[in-house]
Amino acid sequence: MFDSRHIRTFHEVVATGSYSAAARALGYTQPAITQQMKALERDVGVPLFTRAGRGLRLTEAGEALARHAEVILAGMHAAQQQLGALARLRAGRVRVCAFPSANATLIPQAMARLLAEHPGIRVELLEAEPPESVHRLLRGECDIALAFDYPGAEAEPAPELERTHLMEDQLTVLLPVGHPLARRHAVRLADLAEERWIAGCPRCRANLLHVCAGQGFTPDVVFTTDDNLAVQSLVAAGVGIALMPALVLSFMCHRKVTGRLAEPHVRRTVSAYVLREHLRVPATALVLNELKAAAAARVGC
Repeated sequence: MFDSRHIRTFHEVVATGSYSAAARALGYTQPAITQQMKALERDVGVPLFTRAGRGLRLTEAGEALARHAEVILAGMHAAQQQLGALARLRAGRVRVCAFPSANATLIPQAMARLLAEHPGIRVELLEAEPPESVHRLLRGECDIALAFDYPGAEAEPAPELERTHLMEDQLTVLLPVGHPLARRHAVRLADLAEERWIAGCPRCRANLLHVCAGQGFTPDVVFTTDDNLAVQSLVAAGVGIALMPALVLSFMCHRKVTGRLAEPHVRRTVSAYVLREHLRVPATALVLNELKAAAAARVGC
């Protein structure tokens, strides 16, 4: 392995033609240059210079190293520039994996602020419902994972993960326009015991069954889908009713459906997960901060 300082000094000796000229250019003493070149020759295992009168001449090994030194120093300079840009948050790539309604709400708001201030940051957006989003983070397929939990079903994160609370997302009862209970400001879940229901992803379906059981009934689930637009269309068509997060209703709402607060209130907790060691990566930390700001703007959603 070569010392990069020795390669830089060697390149200057070749460019200037003497140890003394290289010493003046680099701000070293001539003995220091001599010692560095002797150390480099020990690393290489063969002489790099021969004396030619009062000057220096490269050996065959020296000529070979001189050709590579240009490439080595150019690569080091490029690496320094790139790492400097990353450290100053001028560049970087961050992979975010989130569930659909977060991708449609929190992510765009966070990215708009991020790119306005740091246009060199690049974000790759992936989509997965929890817990798959967190599993992808643990497999190294993303840098930040967004997931949600329902009361009573919270899972402890893996020891290597850092969980950041983002927001509480209120659930609403989604009813077709014209439903007798649509005139109410809030709807008691117990009053919906005889309704047909449309369930969402496995985690959402489990929460629906849990909440309804607490109100003394088992919902008649006639259709299951994790497509939020499909849920609204099914409700509009009279197939059934649904529990819908406020995040979803904030970006899409079928004109033939209406949302009403559920009683008792039901909320899901939205969190961001990052590998602890990645919190020190500037671009990742920056994206996480923008997600927190976007979620804070939606408090009370």
